[in-house]
Amino acid sequence: MGITSSLYTGISGLNVNSQATSVVSNNLANSSTCGFKSSYTTFEDIFYSAITTGGGGGQVGNGAGVASINTDYTQGSYESSSTSTNMALNGDGYFIVVDPDNGSTHYSRAGNFDFDKDGYLVDPYGNMVQGWEVKEGSASGTLANIQLDQSQSPPKATSEVSVSMNLNSHSTDKAITANPYTSEFELYDGTSNPPLDDSRSSYNTTMTIYDENGASHDLTVYMDPVDTDSDGNIIWEYVVGCDPEQDQRTFGGVDMNTTSGAGLLMTGTLTFNSKGQLVSQTAFTLTDTPASTNPKDPANWVLSSFSDSGEPEMNVNFTGSPTGQDISFNFGLSNPSSSVGGNGGWSTSSTITSLANITSTTDYSDLPSFYKNAIMPGATTSYEDSESATYTNNQDGYATGSLLSVTVDKNGIISGVYSNNQTIELYQVGLADFASRDGLVAEGNNLFRATTESGDAVVGTAGSGGFGKVVSNSLEASNVDLASEMTKLIIIQAAYSANSKVVTTADTMLTTAIGLKR
Repeated sequence: MGITSSLYTGISGLNVNSQATSVVSNNLANSSTCGFKSSYTTFEDIFYSAITTGGGGGQVGNGAGVASINTDYTQGSYESSSTSTNMALNGDGYFIVVDPDNGSTHYSRAGNFDFDKDGYLVDPYGNMVQGWEVKEGSASGTLANIQLDQSQSPPKATSEVSVSMNLNSHSTDKAITANPYTSEFELYDGTSNPPLDDSRSSYNTTMTIYDENGASHDLTVYMDPVDTDSDGNIIWEYVVGCDPEQDQRTFGGVDMNTTSGAGLLMTGTLTFNSKGQLVSQTAFTLTDTPASTNPKDPANWVLSSFSDSGEPEMNVNFTGSPTGQDISFNFGLSNPSSSVGGNGGWSTSSTITSLANITSTTDYSDLPSFYKNAIMPGATTSYEDSESATYTNNQDGYATGSLLSVTVDKNGIISGVYSNNQTIELYQVGLADFASRDGLVAEGNNLFRATTESGDAVVGTAGSGGFGKVVSNSLEASNVDLASEMTKLIIIQAAYSANSKVVTTADTMLTTAIGLKR
C-alpha cells in the first residue's frame, strides 16, 4: 500500500459520486414527466488489502463502488386533465401497451393516452393500449388493441310507452255517436287527414316512437269523456293511433293503409273513481283472426294481450316486417296477474270479449277489467280543478346514434356516449403487475420491460385481484421530491469535493516523494 493506492481510492470516490450526480440530475430532469419513477444510488465498499501492523494483521480499503441503482415505485400525485382517456392508477398495476412495429409488450404508469386517426387508443409514441372488448356487460375474449370502430349506436324499436295525464272531469263530450263507449272508434277514419279531427276529442297528446330501423313516428292518444255516474265514477274513452300512411300492417290480405282503420292501434276506456283516481281500464286491439274483412268492424277488435310487465299491448308495423313490433301502453295501471285467469289476464262479469259486445246500454261496471290492478306512481288522473294536460310521456326506443365522446370509469371500462342519449360499454383496459417490480427494466418513453428477475406479468382488471383503480381525466405525476433531490445533491457535492482533496493531497505527497531525488 502506498501513495498511489490513496490516489486511486480518491478517484473511486469521485467516480461513484459522479454517477450519483447523474442519477439525481436525471430525477430532476424528469420532475415533471408523467408517471416517472425516481431512482436512487447506493454505494458499497470494494476489496481490501491486507497489511502488517504492530498489533498484527490489518486491512485497508481500496475505495467505493456503486452497489445498485434502485427505482422508487411509490405512487405520484394526480394531475387533472381535460382528456377523458388520460388515466392514472390509484394503487398497484401498470398499463399494457404493444409496439405495433415489432409486437413487443411494454408496461407503463403513464396513462396519457388518446385515440389516433385509425381509432386505436395509443400512447404518445404510438404504442397501442391493450384491453378486452365488452360484450353483453362483461369483458370477454383475449387481450387486444383497443379500437373504436363502432362509430354508431344501433337503434332500438319502441316496446314500452307510458303517459301520465290529467283529464279534466268536467270536459265536454265532443265525440258523440249512438254508443258513447266507442264514439271515437266509430268516428276515426284512416282515409281522412287527420283521421280524427280535434273537434272530435276533448283532449289529445302526441309523442314520438321509433321502429326497428331507427325511424321516428308520431303516436297520438285521443281522449274523450263518456259519462259520470251518480256515485261520481268517471269514464273516458280513448283511441291510440299513428300516421295512417305509415301503417304497414295487413289485415285479411289487405294493406291497412288503404282502409279506414289505417293507423288505428288500440281503443278502450279508462274508469276513475269519484276522487279522480284511475281504477280500471279496457283495451282492445285488432284481432289476428278476422271475423270479417272490414278492419273497422267492432267484432275484429278484441281484448288485448298483456306484456311481460302486465300492460296492454298493441302491434304496430312501420317497416313491413313479417311480425311488426309489439308496444305496451301504460296509463299508470298494470296487471301483475296478466297470465292468470281464463281470459288472458282479463276479468269480466259479462261476455264481453270484443268491442262488438259493448253497447250503449252496457253499464260501466260490466266492462272488462284487469284480473288484478296495480296502480303506479304518476298514474293518469281525472281531477276537476286541473285542466287536461300531459305531465310525462316516456318510451324506450331510440334512433341510431353517432359517437360524441368516451368516458372511463374506475374499473377501466371505456364507454361510448352517443347522440341518441345512449351510453354503451365498449372496452375494459387491461392491467399488469409483477412479483418483483425491482426486476423491471426502464426503456425510456415512460416504458418498462419485464425480465426473468421481475417474473411474468400477472394480467387483470382495475379494482380486482389486488389491482388499483383507474382515475379518468387525470395523470400520475412524477414522484420526484425536489427538496430531497436537492439535499442529495448538496451531500454528493460535498463528498465529491472531499474526494478531490484526497486526490490532490496524494498528488502533492507523490510530488514530494519524487523530489527526494535531486
